[in-house]
Amino acid sequence: MPTTTDTIPVFFSSDDNYLPFLAVSMRSLIDNLAPGTRCDIHILNSGLNPSRARLLLEMATDTVRVHLVDVSRQIAPLTEQLNLRDYYTASIYFRLFIPSLFPQYHKAIYLDADIAVNGDLSRLYRIPLGSRLLGAVPDGIIASHRDFREYAELGLGIPYRRYFNSGVLLMNLDQFRMQQIERKFVCLLNTYHFDTVCPDQDYLNVLCRGQVLYLDQGWNKMSIDECYPGTPDLIHYNMFYKPWQYRSICYQEYFWKYAAATPFYEEIRRMQRAFGWKERYGHMTANRALHRNARRISRADNNFRCVLSGGTASAAPEWSRAYEA
Repeated sequence: MPTTTDTIPVFFSSDDNYLPFLAVSMRSLIDNLAPGTRCDIHILNSGLNPSRARLLLEMATDTVRVHLVDVSRQIAPLTEQLNLRDYYTASIYFRLFIPSLFPQYHKAIYLDADIAVNGDLSRLYRIPLGSRLLGAVPDGIIASHRDFREYAELGLGIPYRRYFNSGVLLMNLDQFRMQQIERKFVCLLNTYHFDTVCPDQDYLNVLCRGQVLYLDQGWNKMSIDECYPGTPDLIHYNMFYKPWQYRSICYQEYFWKYAAATPFYEEIRRMQRAFGWKERYGHMTANRALHRNARRISRADNNFRCVLSGGTASAAPEWSRAYEA
């Protein structure tokens, strides 16, 4: 197997519904790699349509290999406890298992599938992390609204300017293994079943607090606005800001540029045409629910901040013993 000394490992996670957008992300990544750069793309999944998945495998080049990795067995024991809503699937948690599933790697990049890569990803990979757990970018959506800012600080105990988005991660896998982050995540999940707004992201922010290298916004520029000088290296069409649904999304031209070079282009265009008022209303309803949940969790006495700081929850000492075990 390759090591990080000669090959850049990049991980995505996806289900069948997201394969067209994953293809766009992969196309953009491959097109912008520096010539001669070797890269292994690992697609974490729990079962994919073989004929559609084959289209992703066919995107491989002489220097970029594509692997499908079924993690159903690893995620199965946790499935009943995962905090999922109708727009989340278990795939959001797959990134937490990368360190144990791939012991041959010291370092890796994780990307969400709703991303367009405009820069050379090898530049991101070469950023030194030292002993930090990961490199990430503060979350622009969390910072954009009072409800979410208060959620980060009162619900999680994380200063909102330090709350990072988990859609782009430069991961120090050695440190993840050394500090047993996966084990601590499972312990937290099994012990408390915390209510969350951004499930995997909230857990990662809590577990990695104080051990994050904050990267330039250009490595995870969200499509909520175009407040960035020049062209971002990586555009993240996060939450409800997706060009395959709406027609006036910031930086949408980059998405469609790469989409046109994939076998899913016409399918994605049909999705956009089919996205009507019913779907828009569903988004508005879901967005209002997110804000309500953020406010409710911020005021609860059994949230991350209260429990893990020994606040009002009596189970905090129990967590402390389990965490240190």
